[in-house]
Amino acid sequence: MKNKPLFQQMTIVGVGLIGGSVARSLKKHHQCATIVGYSRNEKELKKALALGVIDSYSTDIKRAVQGSELILLSTPVGAYKAILDELKDNLSENTVITDVGSSKQSVINAAKAVFGYLPPTFVPGHPIAGTEKSGVDASIDNLFAQRCIILTPLPETNREAIDKVRAMWQAIGAEVVEMSPEHHDHVLAATSHLPHVLAFSLVNTLAQMNEHNEIFRFAAGGFRDFTRIASSDPTMWRDICIENKEAILELMQIYEKQLKVLEAAIQTGDADKILSLFSHARDARDEHVIQ
Repeated sequence: MKNKPLFQQMTIVGVGLIGGSVARSLKKHHQCATIVGYSRNEKELKKALALGVIDSYSTDIKRAVQGSELILLSTPVGAYKAILDELKDNLSENTVITDVGSSKQSVINAAKAVFGYLPPTFVPGHPIAGTEKSGVDASIDNLFAQRCIILTPLPETNREAIDKVRAMWQAIGAEVVEMSPEHHDHVLAATSHLPHVLAFSLVNTLAQMNEHNEIFRFAAGGFRDFTRIASSDPTMWRDICIENKEAILELMQIYEKQLKVLEAAIQTGDADKILSLFSHARDARDEHVIQ
């Protein structure tokens, strides 16, 4: 006998890699009876419907959210304010809203700009999961299994709403933790945002070199591993750089100082210093990063 689903109906705003994977995962685990998709791109919505990712769709956001208990925002964070502005007069007081944006303070600021406050049923969230691919074609039904989901509610956030969002993520196999928006943005600037900036920058640098064809032709596994994330959605990462710029710039400046230390060691032929820097990095990664 199947358990009763957590939700009878939910709406996913932006049915791409993350939104589509949430839908697939919820369907796999029978946790939502009806999933409605919304996007301005009807072609992508038709594709999502044909793939069985969603049950119905609308390009009218007011119609798309009608009757839904949960709304998941899964677009680039720069679009949130406009989306929330369209939604604000079409929500019941019990409708739970959550999101998957990678910069949480900007999401909260967008909501406050629209509503004047963070609605008690808005639970900011961020799944630490994804790939360099984008679009509903790339969505899978186990993307969040054994992955961490960070929720960043404020003190005024409704506890029942938090519990509903937590239950959704846990139902599809994720581990849920809570932290402040500020702490989230600082941590993610270091672990996700800076690496993406570096990968994009490295590929751009090499692409401008005269020998770029040979450089890319003879690139080995290490280059592919490091630059894989430079194939990520440019629009999404543009928005993240703008929305979390203070934390990202702080980390970039720290990184630049460390790069200068290494540059000086190479310039002077300081083999001991180079070895010390590389050994420390190796040991830190082996200790803290799951293989």
